[in-house]
Amino acid sequence: MERFGILLVGSPRHADILAVTGPVTLQVKDRLLRVYRQVPEPKFVVAVGTCACSGAPFKECYNVHGGVDTVIPVDAYVPGCPPKPEAIIDGIVKLLDKLGRKE
Repeated sequence: MERFGILLVGSPRHADILAVTGPVTLQVKDRLLRVYRQVPEPKFVVAVGTCACSGAPFKECYNVHGGVDTVIPVDAYVPGCPPKPEAIIDGIVKLLDKLGRKE
């Protein structure tokens, strides 16, 4: 992924893209919002996996709020359970291409 300029960082304060990989539970909701607010502008969110995209198969559980887009805005979706590494890279590269055309 580094050949595309994608580096993993340990702090949201140094990140441009937030990759969310699971469903949003009632416990995680406030923490996800706090991390999202810590990412500097411009910030982008990628929902990785079926759980992050829609909350399924946990969608009807009592403690699951739903997919990531019910809490924060999502810029790219990578479906799959689990998604292949190539699909994750492809989703992030498409997001980068979309940003390049926007500027």
